[in-house]
Amino acid sequence: MHDPAAHISQPTTVNVDLGERSYPIFIGAGLIDGDQIARFVPSSRAVIVSNTTVAPLYAERLTQALEAADKRVEMIALPDGEQYKNLETLERIYDFLMEKQVDRKTTLIALGGGVIGDITGFAAASFQRGVPFIQVPTTLLAQVDSSVGGKTGVNHPRGKNMIGAFYQPRCVLADTASLDTLPDRELSAGLAEVIKYGLLWDEDFLDWIEANIDALRQRDRAALTEAIRQSCLIKAEIVRQDEREGGIRALLNLGHTFGHAIEAGMGYGRWLHGEAVGAGMCMAADLSHRLGLIDTPTVRRIETLVESAGLPTRAPAALSTDRLRELMDSDKKVEDGRLRLVLLGRLGQARLVDRVADEDIRATIEAMRATD
Repeated sequence: MHDPAAHISQPTTVNVDLGERSYPIFIGAGLIDGDQIARFVPSSRAVIVSNTTVAPLYAERLTQALEAADKRVEMIALPDGEQYKNLETLERIYDFLMEKQVDRKTTLIALGGGVIGDITGFAAASFQRGVPFIQVPTTLLAQVDSSVGGKTGVNHPRGKNMIGAFYQPRCVLADTASLDTLPDRELSAGLAEVIKYGLLWDEDFLDWIEANIDALRQRDRAALTEAIRQSCLIKAEIVRQDEREGGIRALLNLGHTFGHAIEAGMGYGRWLHGEAVGAGMCMAADLSHRLGLIDTPTVRRIETLVESAGLPTRAPAALSTDRLRELMDSDKKVEDGRLRLVLLGRLGQARLVDRVADEDIRATIEAMRATD
C-alpha cells in the first residue's frame, strides 16, 4: 500500500517576487502527497488538468491529498504530446469546465509537463477572465523552466506559443520523486534548460553542471534538487526584473529561435523541446563565434556539455537551410521585421543581438545541420 507520509521530504522553497502576484516554488520529494497544495486552493473546488500518461501515475494521489483537506476534485486527462498543444485541445478544457459548471473561484491544477502547464495556464487566464491555477510539473523541463514565470499559451501551425498570456500561478509544486518515472529522453530534454541557465547567467552554475552531469543523468536526487533550485533562482530573478519580457527576460530564449524552427519544421512532437533547444544552443554558440563574440574552445566546451547531457548538437538533416531560415522568421522574437537573437558574449553572459547579417545566420545553419 502507498504510504505518502513515508517519503515526503521537507521542501526547498524559492520565491518568485512579483509584488501582489508573488508565489512560492516548493522543491522536494513526495510533495504531490503533501498538504502544501491545499493551502493555495482558495475555494472548495479544484479541477486537475493532466494527460493520459501522467494521470494514471499521480492524479489519484493528488486527488487524495486535496480531498483530505475537504476539497472537491474533478479531472480531465488530455492526449499526451506537443502536437496537442493547440486551440482544439484548449476548447476541450473549456467544454469540460462549462459542463461541470465551474465558477471563477475554482482552481485549475496543471499536473504534467510543459504542454499541460502551458495550456492549463492559458485556460485559467482566459476562462471567465481568469481563475486561480497551480502548477504541479512532473518533468524536469517543466520543473526548471516552463512552470515558472507565468508564460502560458498554445501553438499555432505557423508558430510555437503564438497565442497565450502572461498569467502567474498561485504556487509551483516540483515533486522530485516524479522524475523517477521520467523516460531518459525526457530527462535529457530537461537538462537542456538547466544548461541554458548556466550559459546565459551564471558560469559557476555551468561549472557545477559539468561536474555533476553524470549524477544528473543517473537521477541522483540531491543533484537534481540542486539543479532545479539553482535554475528556479535564476529564472525567478530574471522574471522579477522583467515579468512581461520587455528586455532582459528575452535572454531566456537562448537557443530557442533555432530550436523552435526545428520543432515546427519537423512537426511538433517529433523532436522534444529540450532536444531542439540543445541543438539550438550549439547553433547560437556557432553564430556567436562567427561574430567574434566567443572563441573556439568555448564553442567546443558547450557542444561537449550538450552532448554529455544526451542531447543532439546539430539540426536535423531533413530540414534544409532555406526552410530553417524561413521558420526562424515566424518566431515571436521578430520585432519591426528584425530577428532578435540571443547570443553569448562569454560563458555566463548572454546578450540580445538584432542586427545579424542573413549570410552569417545561413552559414551557421549550413554548418550545423547533421550530415546523415
